Formats: sequence, structure tokens, C-alpha cells
Amino acid sequence: MIGKKLTVRDIIDMKNAADKIVVLTAYDASFARFLDRNGVEIVLVGDSLGMVALGYESTVPVTMEEMLHHSRAVKHGVERALLVGDMPFLSYQVDKREAISNGGRFLKEAGCDAVKLEGGLEICETVAAMVRAGIPVMGHIGLTPQTAGALGGYKVQGRDAQSARRLLAEAKGLAEAGAFAIVLECIPDKLAAAITASIAIPTIGIGAGAQCDGQVLVSHDLLGMFEKFVPSFVKRYADLAPQIAGAITAFRDEVKAGVYPDAEHSFVMQGEVEDLLRQDKG
Repeated sequence: MIGKKLTVRDIIDMKNAADKIVVLTAYDASFARFLDRNGVEIVLVGDSLGMVALGYESTVPVTMEEMLHHSRAVKHGVERALLVGDMPFLSYQVDKREAISNGGRFLKEAGCDAVKLEGGLEICETVAAMVRAGIPVMGHIGLTPQTAGALGGYKVQGRDAQSARRLLAEAKGLAEAGAFAIVLECIPDKLAAAITASIAIPTIGIGAGAQCDGQVLVSHDLLGMFEKFVPSFVKRYADLAPQIAGAITAFRDEVKAGVYPDAEHSFVMQGEVEDLLRQDKG
């Protein structure tokens, strides 16, 4: 399912057309190719790679070089989808100049079409500066994993009136700053619906109900490949971990027993080479 290359404008137009936006994560070219060829509109190189691919306990340790490395790999698998790179912790919070420099690296060095930043009103000036510099920005509010510790852990956000008003203000602020879309993570569905109706740019939900303009999941969660923990909002569309374990076990057992490789999976020697070997043995 390869069509024309999608742009930021196409993603915004999908909201206007009430066409739901599909977003999934990828960390390598082969995985990205599956997403791109099966109708995913946005491929996100999430800093979730820290936990899914690199074995970290959170997203905080992920570096710029790690994000750029994986973004470059994913780029080789994407032809149609909009490619968005997650800016890691402390790559944009220090000052606007550094944020522009690091955001630009995702476009120049990794081939991304846009970047994603976590945060609300405190980063609106940074977002505006990056957009002025020609860097398309996706926002991310609600539960922000990079700063989950400051939020009291991985908890639903916006359940009381004060925090709900803050999230509404943050979404409007990011839209006014020039963000082309906003991820809403772990927000009550009615609040997410109100935010979606209040701004002209798409909202992408993750644990934020069905009224968002699109949905995102970590692909390894969707496919049942990450067993350490499964967020309550995740629906598993496959359970690949047992199948992968079974295939590995079967391979191990056949190698140990000398069953693999068999004749079907070995190369047959040409007759003249067999003659040569017999002569050498003689």
C-alpha cells in the first residue's frame, strides 16, 4: 500500500476530513517497512526504544546519538508515511538554540519529516522558535514519560478540574505555537474529546479514548512482543512472544540433535568437485 509521500499538511487535512490517523512506532528498517506498506500514516521513532530495544528502565537515558541512529535505520524502510523522531530528554529543554540545533539534526542527518517534543506551556516558545526555523513539531501532553517522576509516576492526568484546565490551555498553546499535531497520553476520554474539538490540529491518542483524531501504540505492545509490562490501554492484536519463543526452542532442539540442517537445507556439491575430493582423499 505505497502511495504518495505524506506531508504535515496531509496529516492536518485528515482531521478536517474526519479521517482517523494511524500511528505506530518503529526502530529499524524492516519493521518500518511493514508499517509503511500496510497503511500507517505516521511512523514514530519513539524514545520508547530505550525500554523496548535497548533494555533501559525508562526513556530518560536515551541519547541523541541513539535516536539519530535508529531514525536513520527506520528512514530506509519508509516511503509513504510521515516519519517523526522523538527528541530525547534534555535535547530541547535547556534553551531554544540547542532545541533548534538538535531538532535540525533529525531532519538533516536522519531524514525525519518532523520531531516530537514532550511538554506543555513551558515549551511553547521553544516550539514556536523551532517551527520558525523550518522544523515541523508534534507536541505531547498528559502523561509525559520523560518526566513521569515529576508527575507522580505513570498515572492518568487531567482527572481534576485544575489539571484539566491546564491541559486544555497547553493544547491551545502548542497549537498557537505552530505544532502540527499533539499526542494526548493517559487523559480521560471526555477531556481528550474536548481538547480535540478546541484546536484545529490533530490529536493523537494513547490511552485517551476514541474521540481523538488518531491513535498511536508502541508496535511491540500491539504485537505482544514486550512482556515486561502491558499498559491497561493497550489492545494486543497478536501474541507473538510465545510464537517467537517456540521457534527459537525448535531451532535449538534441532541443532542439538543434528537434525538441522537436513539435505533440503544444504547445498549439493557438483560432480567434478566430488571427483576432486575423492582424488585428494586418495
